[in-house]
Amino acid sequence: MIHSKKNCLMMAGVLMAASLTSCSQEKAAENSAATEETMKVSLVRDDASKKVEVLVDGELFTAYIYPDTIAKPVLYPIQSAAGNSLTRGYPLDPRPGERVDHPHHIGHWFNFGDVNGLDFWNNSSAIPVEKRDKYGSIVHTGIQSLGESGEEASLAVTADWNAPDGKTLLKESTQFTFKADSGKRVIERITTLTAQDQEVKFTDNKEGMFAIRVARELEHPSDKPEIFTDASGIATAVPTLNNEGVVGKYRSSEGLEGDAVWGTRGNWVNLTGAVKGEQVALVIVDHPNNPGYPTYWHARGYGLFAANTLGQKALSDGKDELNLSLKPGESVTFKYEILVYSGTQPDDATITAEAAAFGSR
Repeated sequence: MIHSKKNCLMMAGVLMAASLTSCSQEKAAENSAATEETMKVSLVRDDASKKVEVLVDGELFTAYIYPDTIAKPVLYPIQSAAGNSLTRGYPLDPRPGERVDHPHHIGHWFNFGDVNGLDFWNNSSAIPVEKRDKYGSIVHTGIQSLGESGEEASLAVTADWNAPDGKTLLKESTQFTFKADSGKRVIERITTLTAQDQEVKFTDNKEGMFAIRVARELEHPSDKPEIFTDASGIATAVPTLNNEGVVGKYRSSEGLEGDAVWGTRGNWVNLTGAVKGEQVALVIVDHPNNPGYPTYWHARGYGLFAANTLGQKALSDGKDELNLSLKPGESVTFKYEILVYSGTQPDDATITAEAAAFGSR
């Protein structure tokens, strides 16, 4: 068969285009694989140290820890993509210049201030022995499963909510899901509490529930010392410190900012700031299926960042009230999400979209 010069040139062009397309596809596959490798979320279980570390591309993001020295399991620390800690070090690893108040505020935790009259929120090693009969403890009982899938990992754990005499009031089952991409880290928490052989009452109380104690840099600048009193009337002094580098600011889904967020409702709150020059945002998102949605916010300028759906009377100055009771064998489930942005501070529309996606799951 005889081909014209024009046909030969056309065929060469087709072959070259096919070759370029093949190379582009191979390059895209290589880039995709590299991205997946870079954003891989993995779990490292260390029973001897009583922790499970969560790594992103081999670097620590957070860790589920359950030492005997604290009164509940916590996630500690929570770190940005650049490796900066967004949670306070005290009391586990104190840092120069940070506050040393409220020793029960450690990393991220979930508990409440009045469960059958017992205070689970304020319990710590600082409680005098003669007063410990008024406080409950949450005791880790097991790791049920660990799973990894590229940019996502899951951890299922169990715990007992115990009275001072060791009697278990509630069985806790919690599923954590950890996700990562180039500019964002995500922690989803689903916690189910099941009453055991007696009725369990959560009496409306300002001390709760889903909480983070943030690093000094993410606090509001403080221009005067303050004293905060817990539900039992115990006062804690919070002094004025050096405000250099302290630039945190709360903003709620309702458009409120700063200290005005405390005692208001909203389905998310965004805490923005900078840590060692890195622009960051730390967001807590409520879920529509939670009791009392949208939650009230127990968000203090000194660094306590908490969503308290069962603290309505205390946080609304008596306008609302929610007392939750579980009969033996009954359960209640709470769902929350933490978003950690690095190198950027998202706008309201971005967070609202994230909250809507979380709320649909």
